Amino acid sequence: MMTLQTEEIKAFVPARDFARSLDFYQALGFELHWTDGELAYLCHGDCAFLLQDFEAPDFAANYQMHLQVLDVEAWHALARGVAERFDTSIGTPEDRPWAMRDFTLFDPSGVLWRIAQRLPRSDAPA
Repeated sequence: MMTLQTEEIKAFVPARDFARSLDFYQALGFELHWTDGELAYLCHGDCAFLLQDFEAPDFAANYQMHLQVLDVEAWHALARGVAERFDTSIGTPEDRPWAMRDFTLFDPSGVLWRIAQRLPRSDAPA
């Protein structure tokens, strides 16, 4: 019997201004592992995505990424400075009914990121 295994899944995130978006993500702590000037492979720990030099305002305005972290407050502190530097919008961390504490962060192209930390579930068995 053949076993199907996966190795990785990556999203292609659009960028209106590729260089500016690349700087934005590196300021958030993502490491650039590879680029050809039109596509970049960015990683943070075991998380990765591909940034593409692709402008589609309607697409970017409806695109959303979710990054789960261990310390949402530390990420928010970092992201506040990055949002200010790049003149992007950032929300305040809030507890959500789906057992996550998260905040929103828009990148320079309008892509919405939800950066979240798992919360203990009140309905979890003891």
